[in-house]
Amino acid sequence: MKAARYHDRGDIRIEEVPAPEAAPGTVLIDVAWCGICGTDLHEYLDGPIFVPPAGHPHPISGEAAPVTLGHEMSGTVAALGEGITDLQIGEHVVVEPYIIRDDVPVGPGTEYQLSPDMNFIGLAGRGGGLAERIAVERRWVHPVGDLPLDQAALIEPLSVGHHAFVRSGARSGDVALVGGGGPIGLLTAAICKAEGLTVILSEVSAARKAMGTRTGVADHVLDPTEVDVPEQVRALTGGRGADVAFECAGVDVVLDTLLSGVRPGAVIVNVSIWGHRPVVDLEKLVVKEIDLRGTIAYANDHAATIELVRSGKLDLAPFITGRIALDDLVEQGFDQLIHHNEDHVKILVHP
Repeated sequence: MKAARYHDRGDIRIEEVPAPEAAPGTVLIDVAWCGICGTDLHEYLDGPIFVPPAGHPHPISGEAAPVTLGHEMSGTVAALGEGITDLQIGEHVVVEPYIIRDDVPVGPGTEYQLSPDMNFIGLAGRGGGLAERIAVERRWVHPVGDLPLDQAALIEPLSVGHHAFVRSGARSGDVALVGGGGPIGLLTAAICKAEGLTVILSEVSAARKAMGTRTGVADHVLDPTEVDVPEQVRALTGGRGADVAFECAGVDVVLDTLLSGVRPGAVIVNVSIWGHRPVVDLEKLVVKEIDLRGTIAYANDHAATIELVRSGKLDLAPFITGRIALDDLVEQGFDQLIHHNEDHVKILVHP
């Protein structure tokens, strides 16, 4: 079958690889759509990062570059391995793309995302969504019912936003300040709106500001090159400041703006994966007793995220800004997101 294989920085090739089979305990999936993630772009431009370099296999998967990319995938069940009786052939599903040790529990309340050597399918091996088929352990396969498969491919990044929301402790009626209107920022804003929060988005890109307004995920969109964002947030909140904020840009000044824009005692959740060590005025954190929290990926978030979308509280269709074939991955996918990123939220690939 065809697959997009990551060999090294700047080197992704569409190659023929052996097709997987449904081993005991696994589900064979015909991939319908797979999103291109910002993490994939970082691997292409600056990696290997999550991808184990050639000659240095991952301690759990045992694989190293070249590996098949793609972790934001949806598809249909093609075959069921021995022992699986709770899924049906042809059922629509998505993948929670974890690689963790077999003895790590994944039940409610567990923090398997923090387990040693955690990594991701489509980055550290075990196949990937940028291929025609993939075989996945049953515990990572989530049915999505009648949710369209193109929209279902956004469940994985949307679950990142859901986990960040859960980490924040925010409640309906709170005011959220989202710093950065890229894909994760917009999807985090979408989760906050679906959960009953008032959302203020801070973003400089005209296209992303328009997307925040057009999709309805932001009640207010502020451009820090035009207004004093913290001052405007206080004006919108009766002088208090935002109750919670989400850093989704990986930019020093954005985090500093959030520290100024939240109320005393607020929570700021850092969602970004930073490419550098930021310089930030932490005195603001101290004097306002702000709680700065980290978040990574998701843990038991997929089911709740799927239900939010299926219930009609959240519409994913407007966030899909491109659909391409696997053969066009680099030129019409990666190159577009690198050189014209302001025009896109999510480009989907149909293997």
